[in-house]
Amino acid sequence: EVQLVESGGGLVQPGGSLRLSCAASGFTFDDYAMSWVRQAPGKGLEWVSFISWDKGSTYYAESMKGRFTVSRDNAKNTLSLQMNSLKSEDTAVYYCAKTVRLGNSWYYDYWGQGTQVTVSS
Repeated sequence: EVQLVESGGGLVQPGGSLRLSCAASGFTFDDYAMSWVRQAPGKGLEWVSFISWDKGSTYYAESMKGRFTVSRDNAKNTLSLQMNSLKSEDTAVYYCAKTVRLGNSWYYDYWGQGTQVTVSS
């Protein structure tokens, strides 16, 4: 059974930092790309970041570039997201997602339960 369990969320002041983690199990972690996706209150899903299976490629949504860093430890089956210079608009539930390639497209076939990040003074 595939399981993705996020942790590390919480309340942080604007300008602060948080590090999210996602523990993966039930599949061969280093065979798959992984992504972070978030959902702000009252809004739809927003892609945050992508990392390839071999860490050779990382991508970020424009508003996260330079502030967020995605990484993975394939030996520990763990995905991470270091978030710096947090803004109030980063407030959201953050999900990690197992990412599968189909042709020229990518999709998410499994999600975690999410971890709440609240940026507020």
